[in-house]
Amino acid sequence: MKIPCCSAVKQVDPEVFAAIRGELLRQQNKLELIASENFVSSAVLEATGSVLTNKYAEGYPGRRYYGGCEYADVVEQLAIDRAKEIFGAEHANVQPHSGSQANTAVFLAALDPGDRILGLDLNHGGHLTHGMKINISGKFFESHSYHVSPKDCQVDFDVLRSKAKKVRPKLLIAGGSAYPRALDFTAYREIADEVGALLMVDAAHIAGIVAAGLHMNPVPYSDFVTSTTHKTLCGPRGGLILCKKKHAKAVDSAVFPGTQGGPLMHIIAAKAVAFKEAMQADFVDYQKRVLANAAALADGFLSRGVDVVSGGTDTHLLLLDLRKSGITGLELQNRLDQVNITCNKNTIPFETESPRITSGVRLGTPALTSRGFNTQDMDLIAGLIADAIHDYDAKKDRITREVATLCERYPLYADL
Repeated sequence: MKIPCCSAVKQVDPEVFAAIRGELLRQQNKLELIASENFVSSAVLEATGSVLTNKYAEGYPGRRYYGGCEYADVVEQLAIDRAKEIFGAEHANVQPHSGSQANTAVFLAALDPGDRILGLDLNHGGHLTHGMKINISGKFFESHSYHVSPKDCQVDFDVLRSKAKKVRPKLLIAGGSAYPRALDFTAYREIADEVGALLMVDAAHIAGIVAAGLHMNPVPYSDFVTSTTHKTLCGPRGGLILCKKKHAKAVDSAVFPGTQGGPLMHIIAAKAVAFKEAMQADFVDYQKRVLANAAALADGFLSRGVDVVSGGTDTHLLLLDLRKSGITGLELQNRLDQVNITCNKNTIPFETESPRITSGVRLGTPALTSRGFNTQDMDLIAGLIADAIHDYDAKKDRITREVATLCERYPLYADL
């Protein structure tokens, strides 16, 4: 079936249409290696653009402040039930507009202003909502950070335990945005119990891998689990909170009316679709390929003398350490953009550059895996990026040609 692509927009607003069309072409003709991005299915796209965008539905299924919510209730309850089933959760809230909104809602539910939180340092793979000083998490709460070990760039739980005993946080936070290794939630739970803390796991990056049973599930060990729905979960841009039943009322109140008004019902419908897709057998195969591709990409860099933070990856993402390569993260990001490879500069543990420059680049495999790329392709891409690091001027034209060949081999949204 031919999927219409903004024909009404083209007629009403040619400028916006041109930008949307340009973005489609950008996605089709560049290699997307940003670890927090993915390509959704046509079904998720359709739900995202559905008439549910017209509906105000403040409240929750069966408890709305507006009339006419019977179908809004259906889609939200489907999303809730599917999320609970996928992750084995006692309670799910599917209304957060983003992962950051989900985290803020948990803070409101679990903490009072000035309470102590302990999260992974932003430069060591954490997220800005885990206590960054200019974020609400750092402004409203007494935030403390833990770090990865200089030996292997992984969390040392003995060191974390000592820090937690010193800080005595009310909320211990696990997870992050640029941590490439598997997380041991039993160790986090033990430390949280030792210091009397609640445990929140930010599973935004690993949620799809968890859903496929390929990473330890944080839900049984945590008081709260937050996630986005648009990374490895392959859904629309949005957030999700899973929690123990005893925290359900506090979480729901913190989302609405605590931090948000009316939910985005078209996005919740798209979440429900994505959750159904995540319950299919081929989703497990997809996540296995995501992990295999990430491992192949890391091995490809290591074999070409490019340093990889922690020596590899257990997940869908990896970090390049460029300090020995004589190039900054910003410089490599710009070079790759010129040859149609999209990535993001990223701070690395024990960073020496500013966050605007960085010594690293973060790469991820979900989007290219969604297009059909395999491990052989990942090795080739590692070679192209290594050439951009070491011999850019001489090889940029060849890199551009090879990128174009790869994009043609794996077409994206051919019906749009």
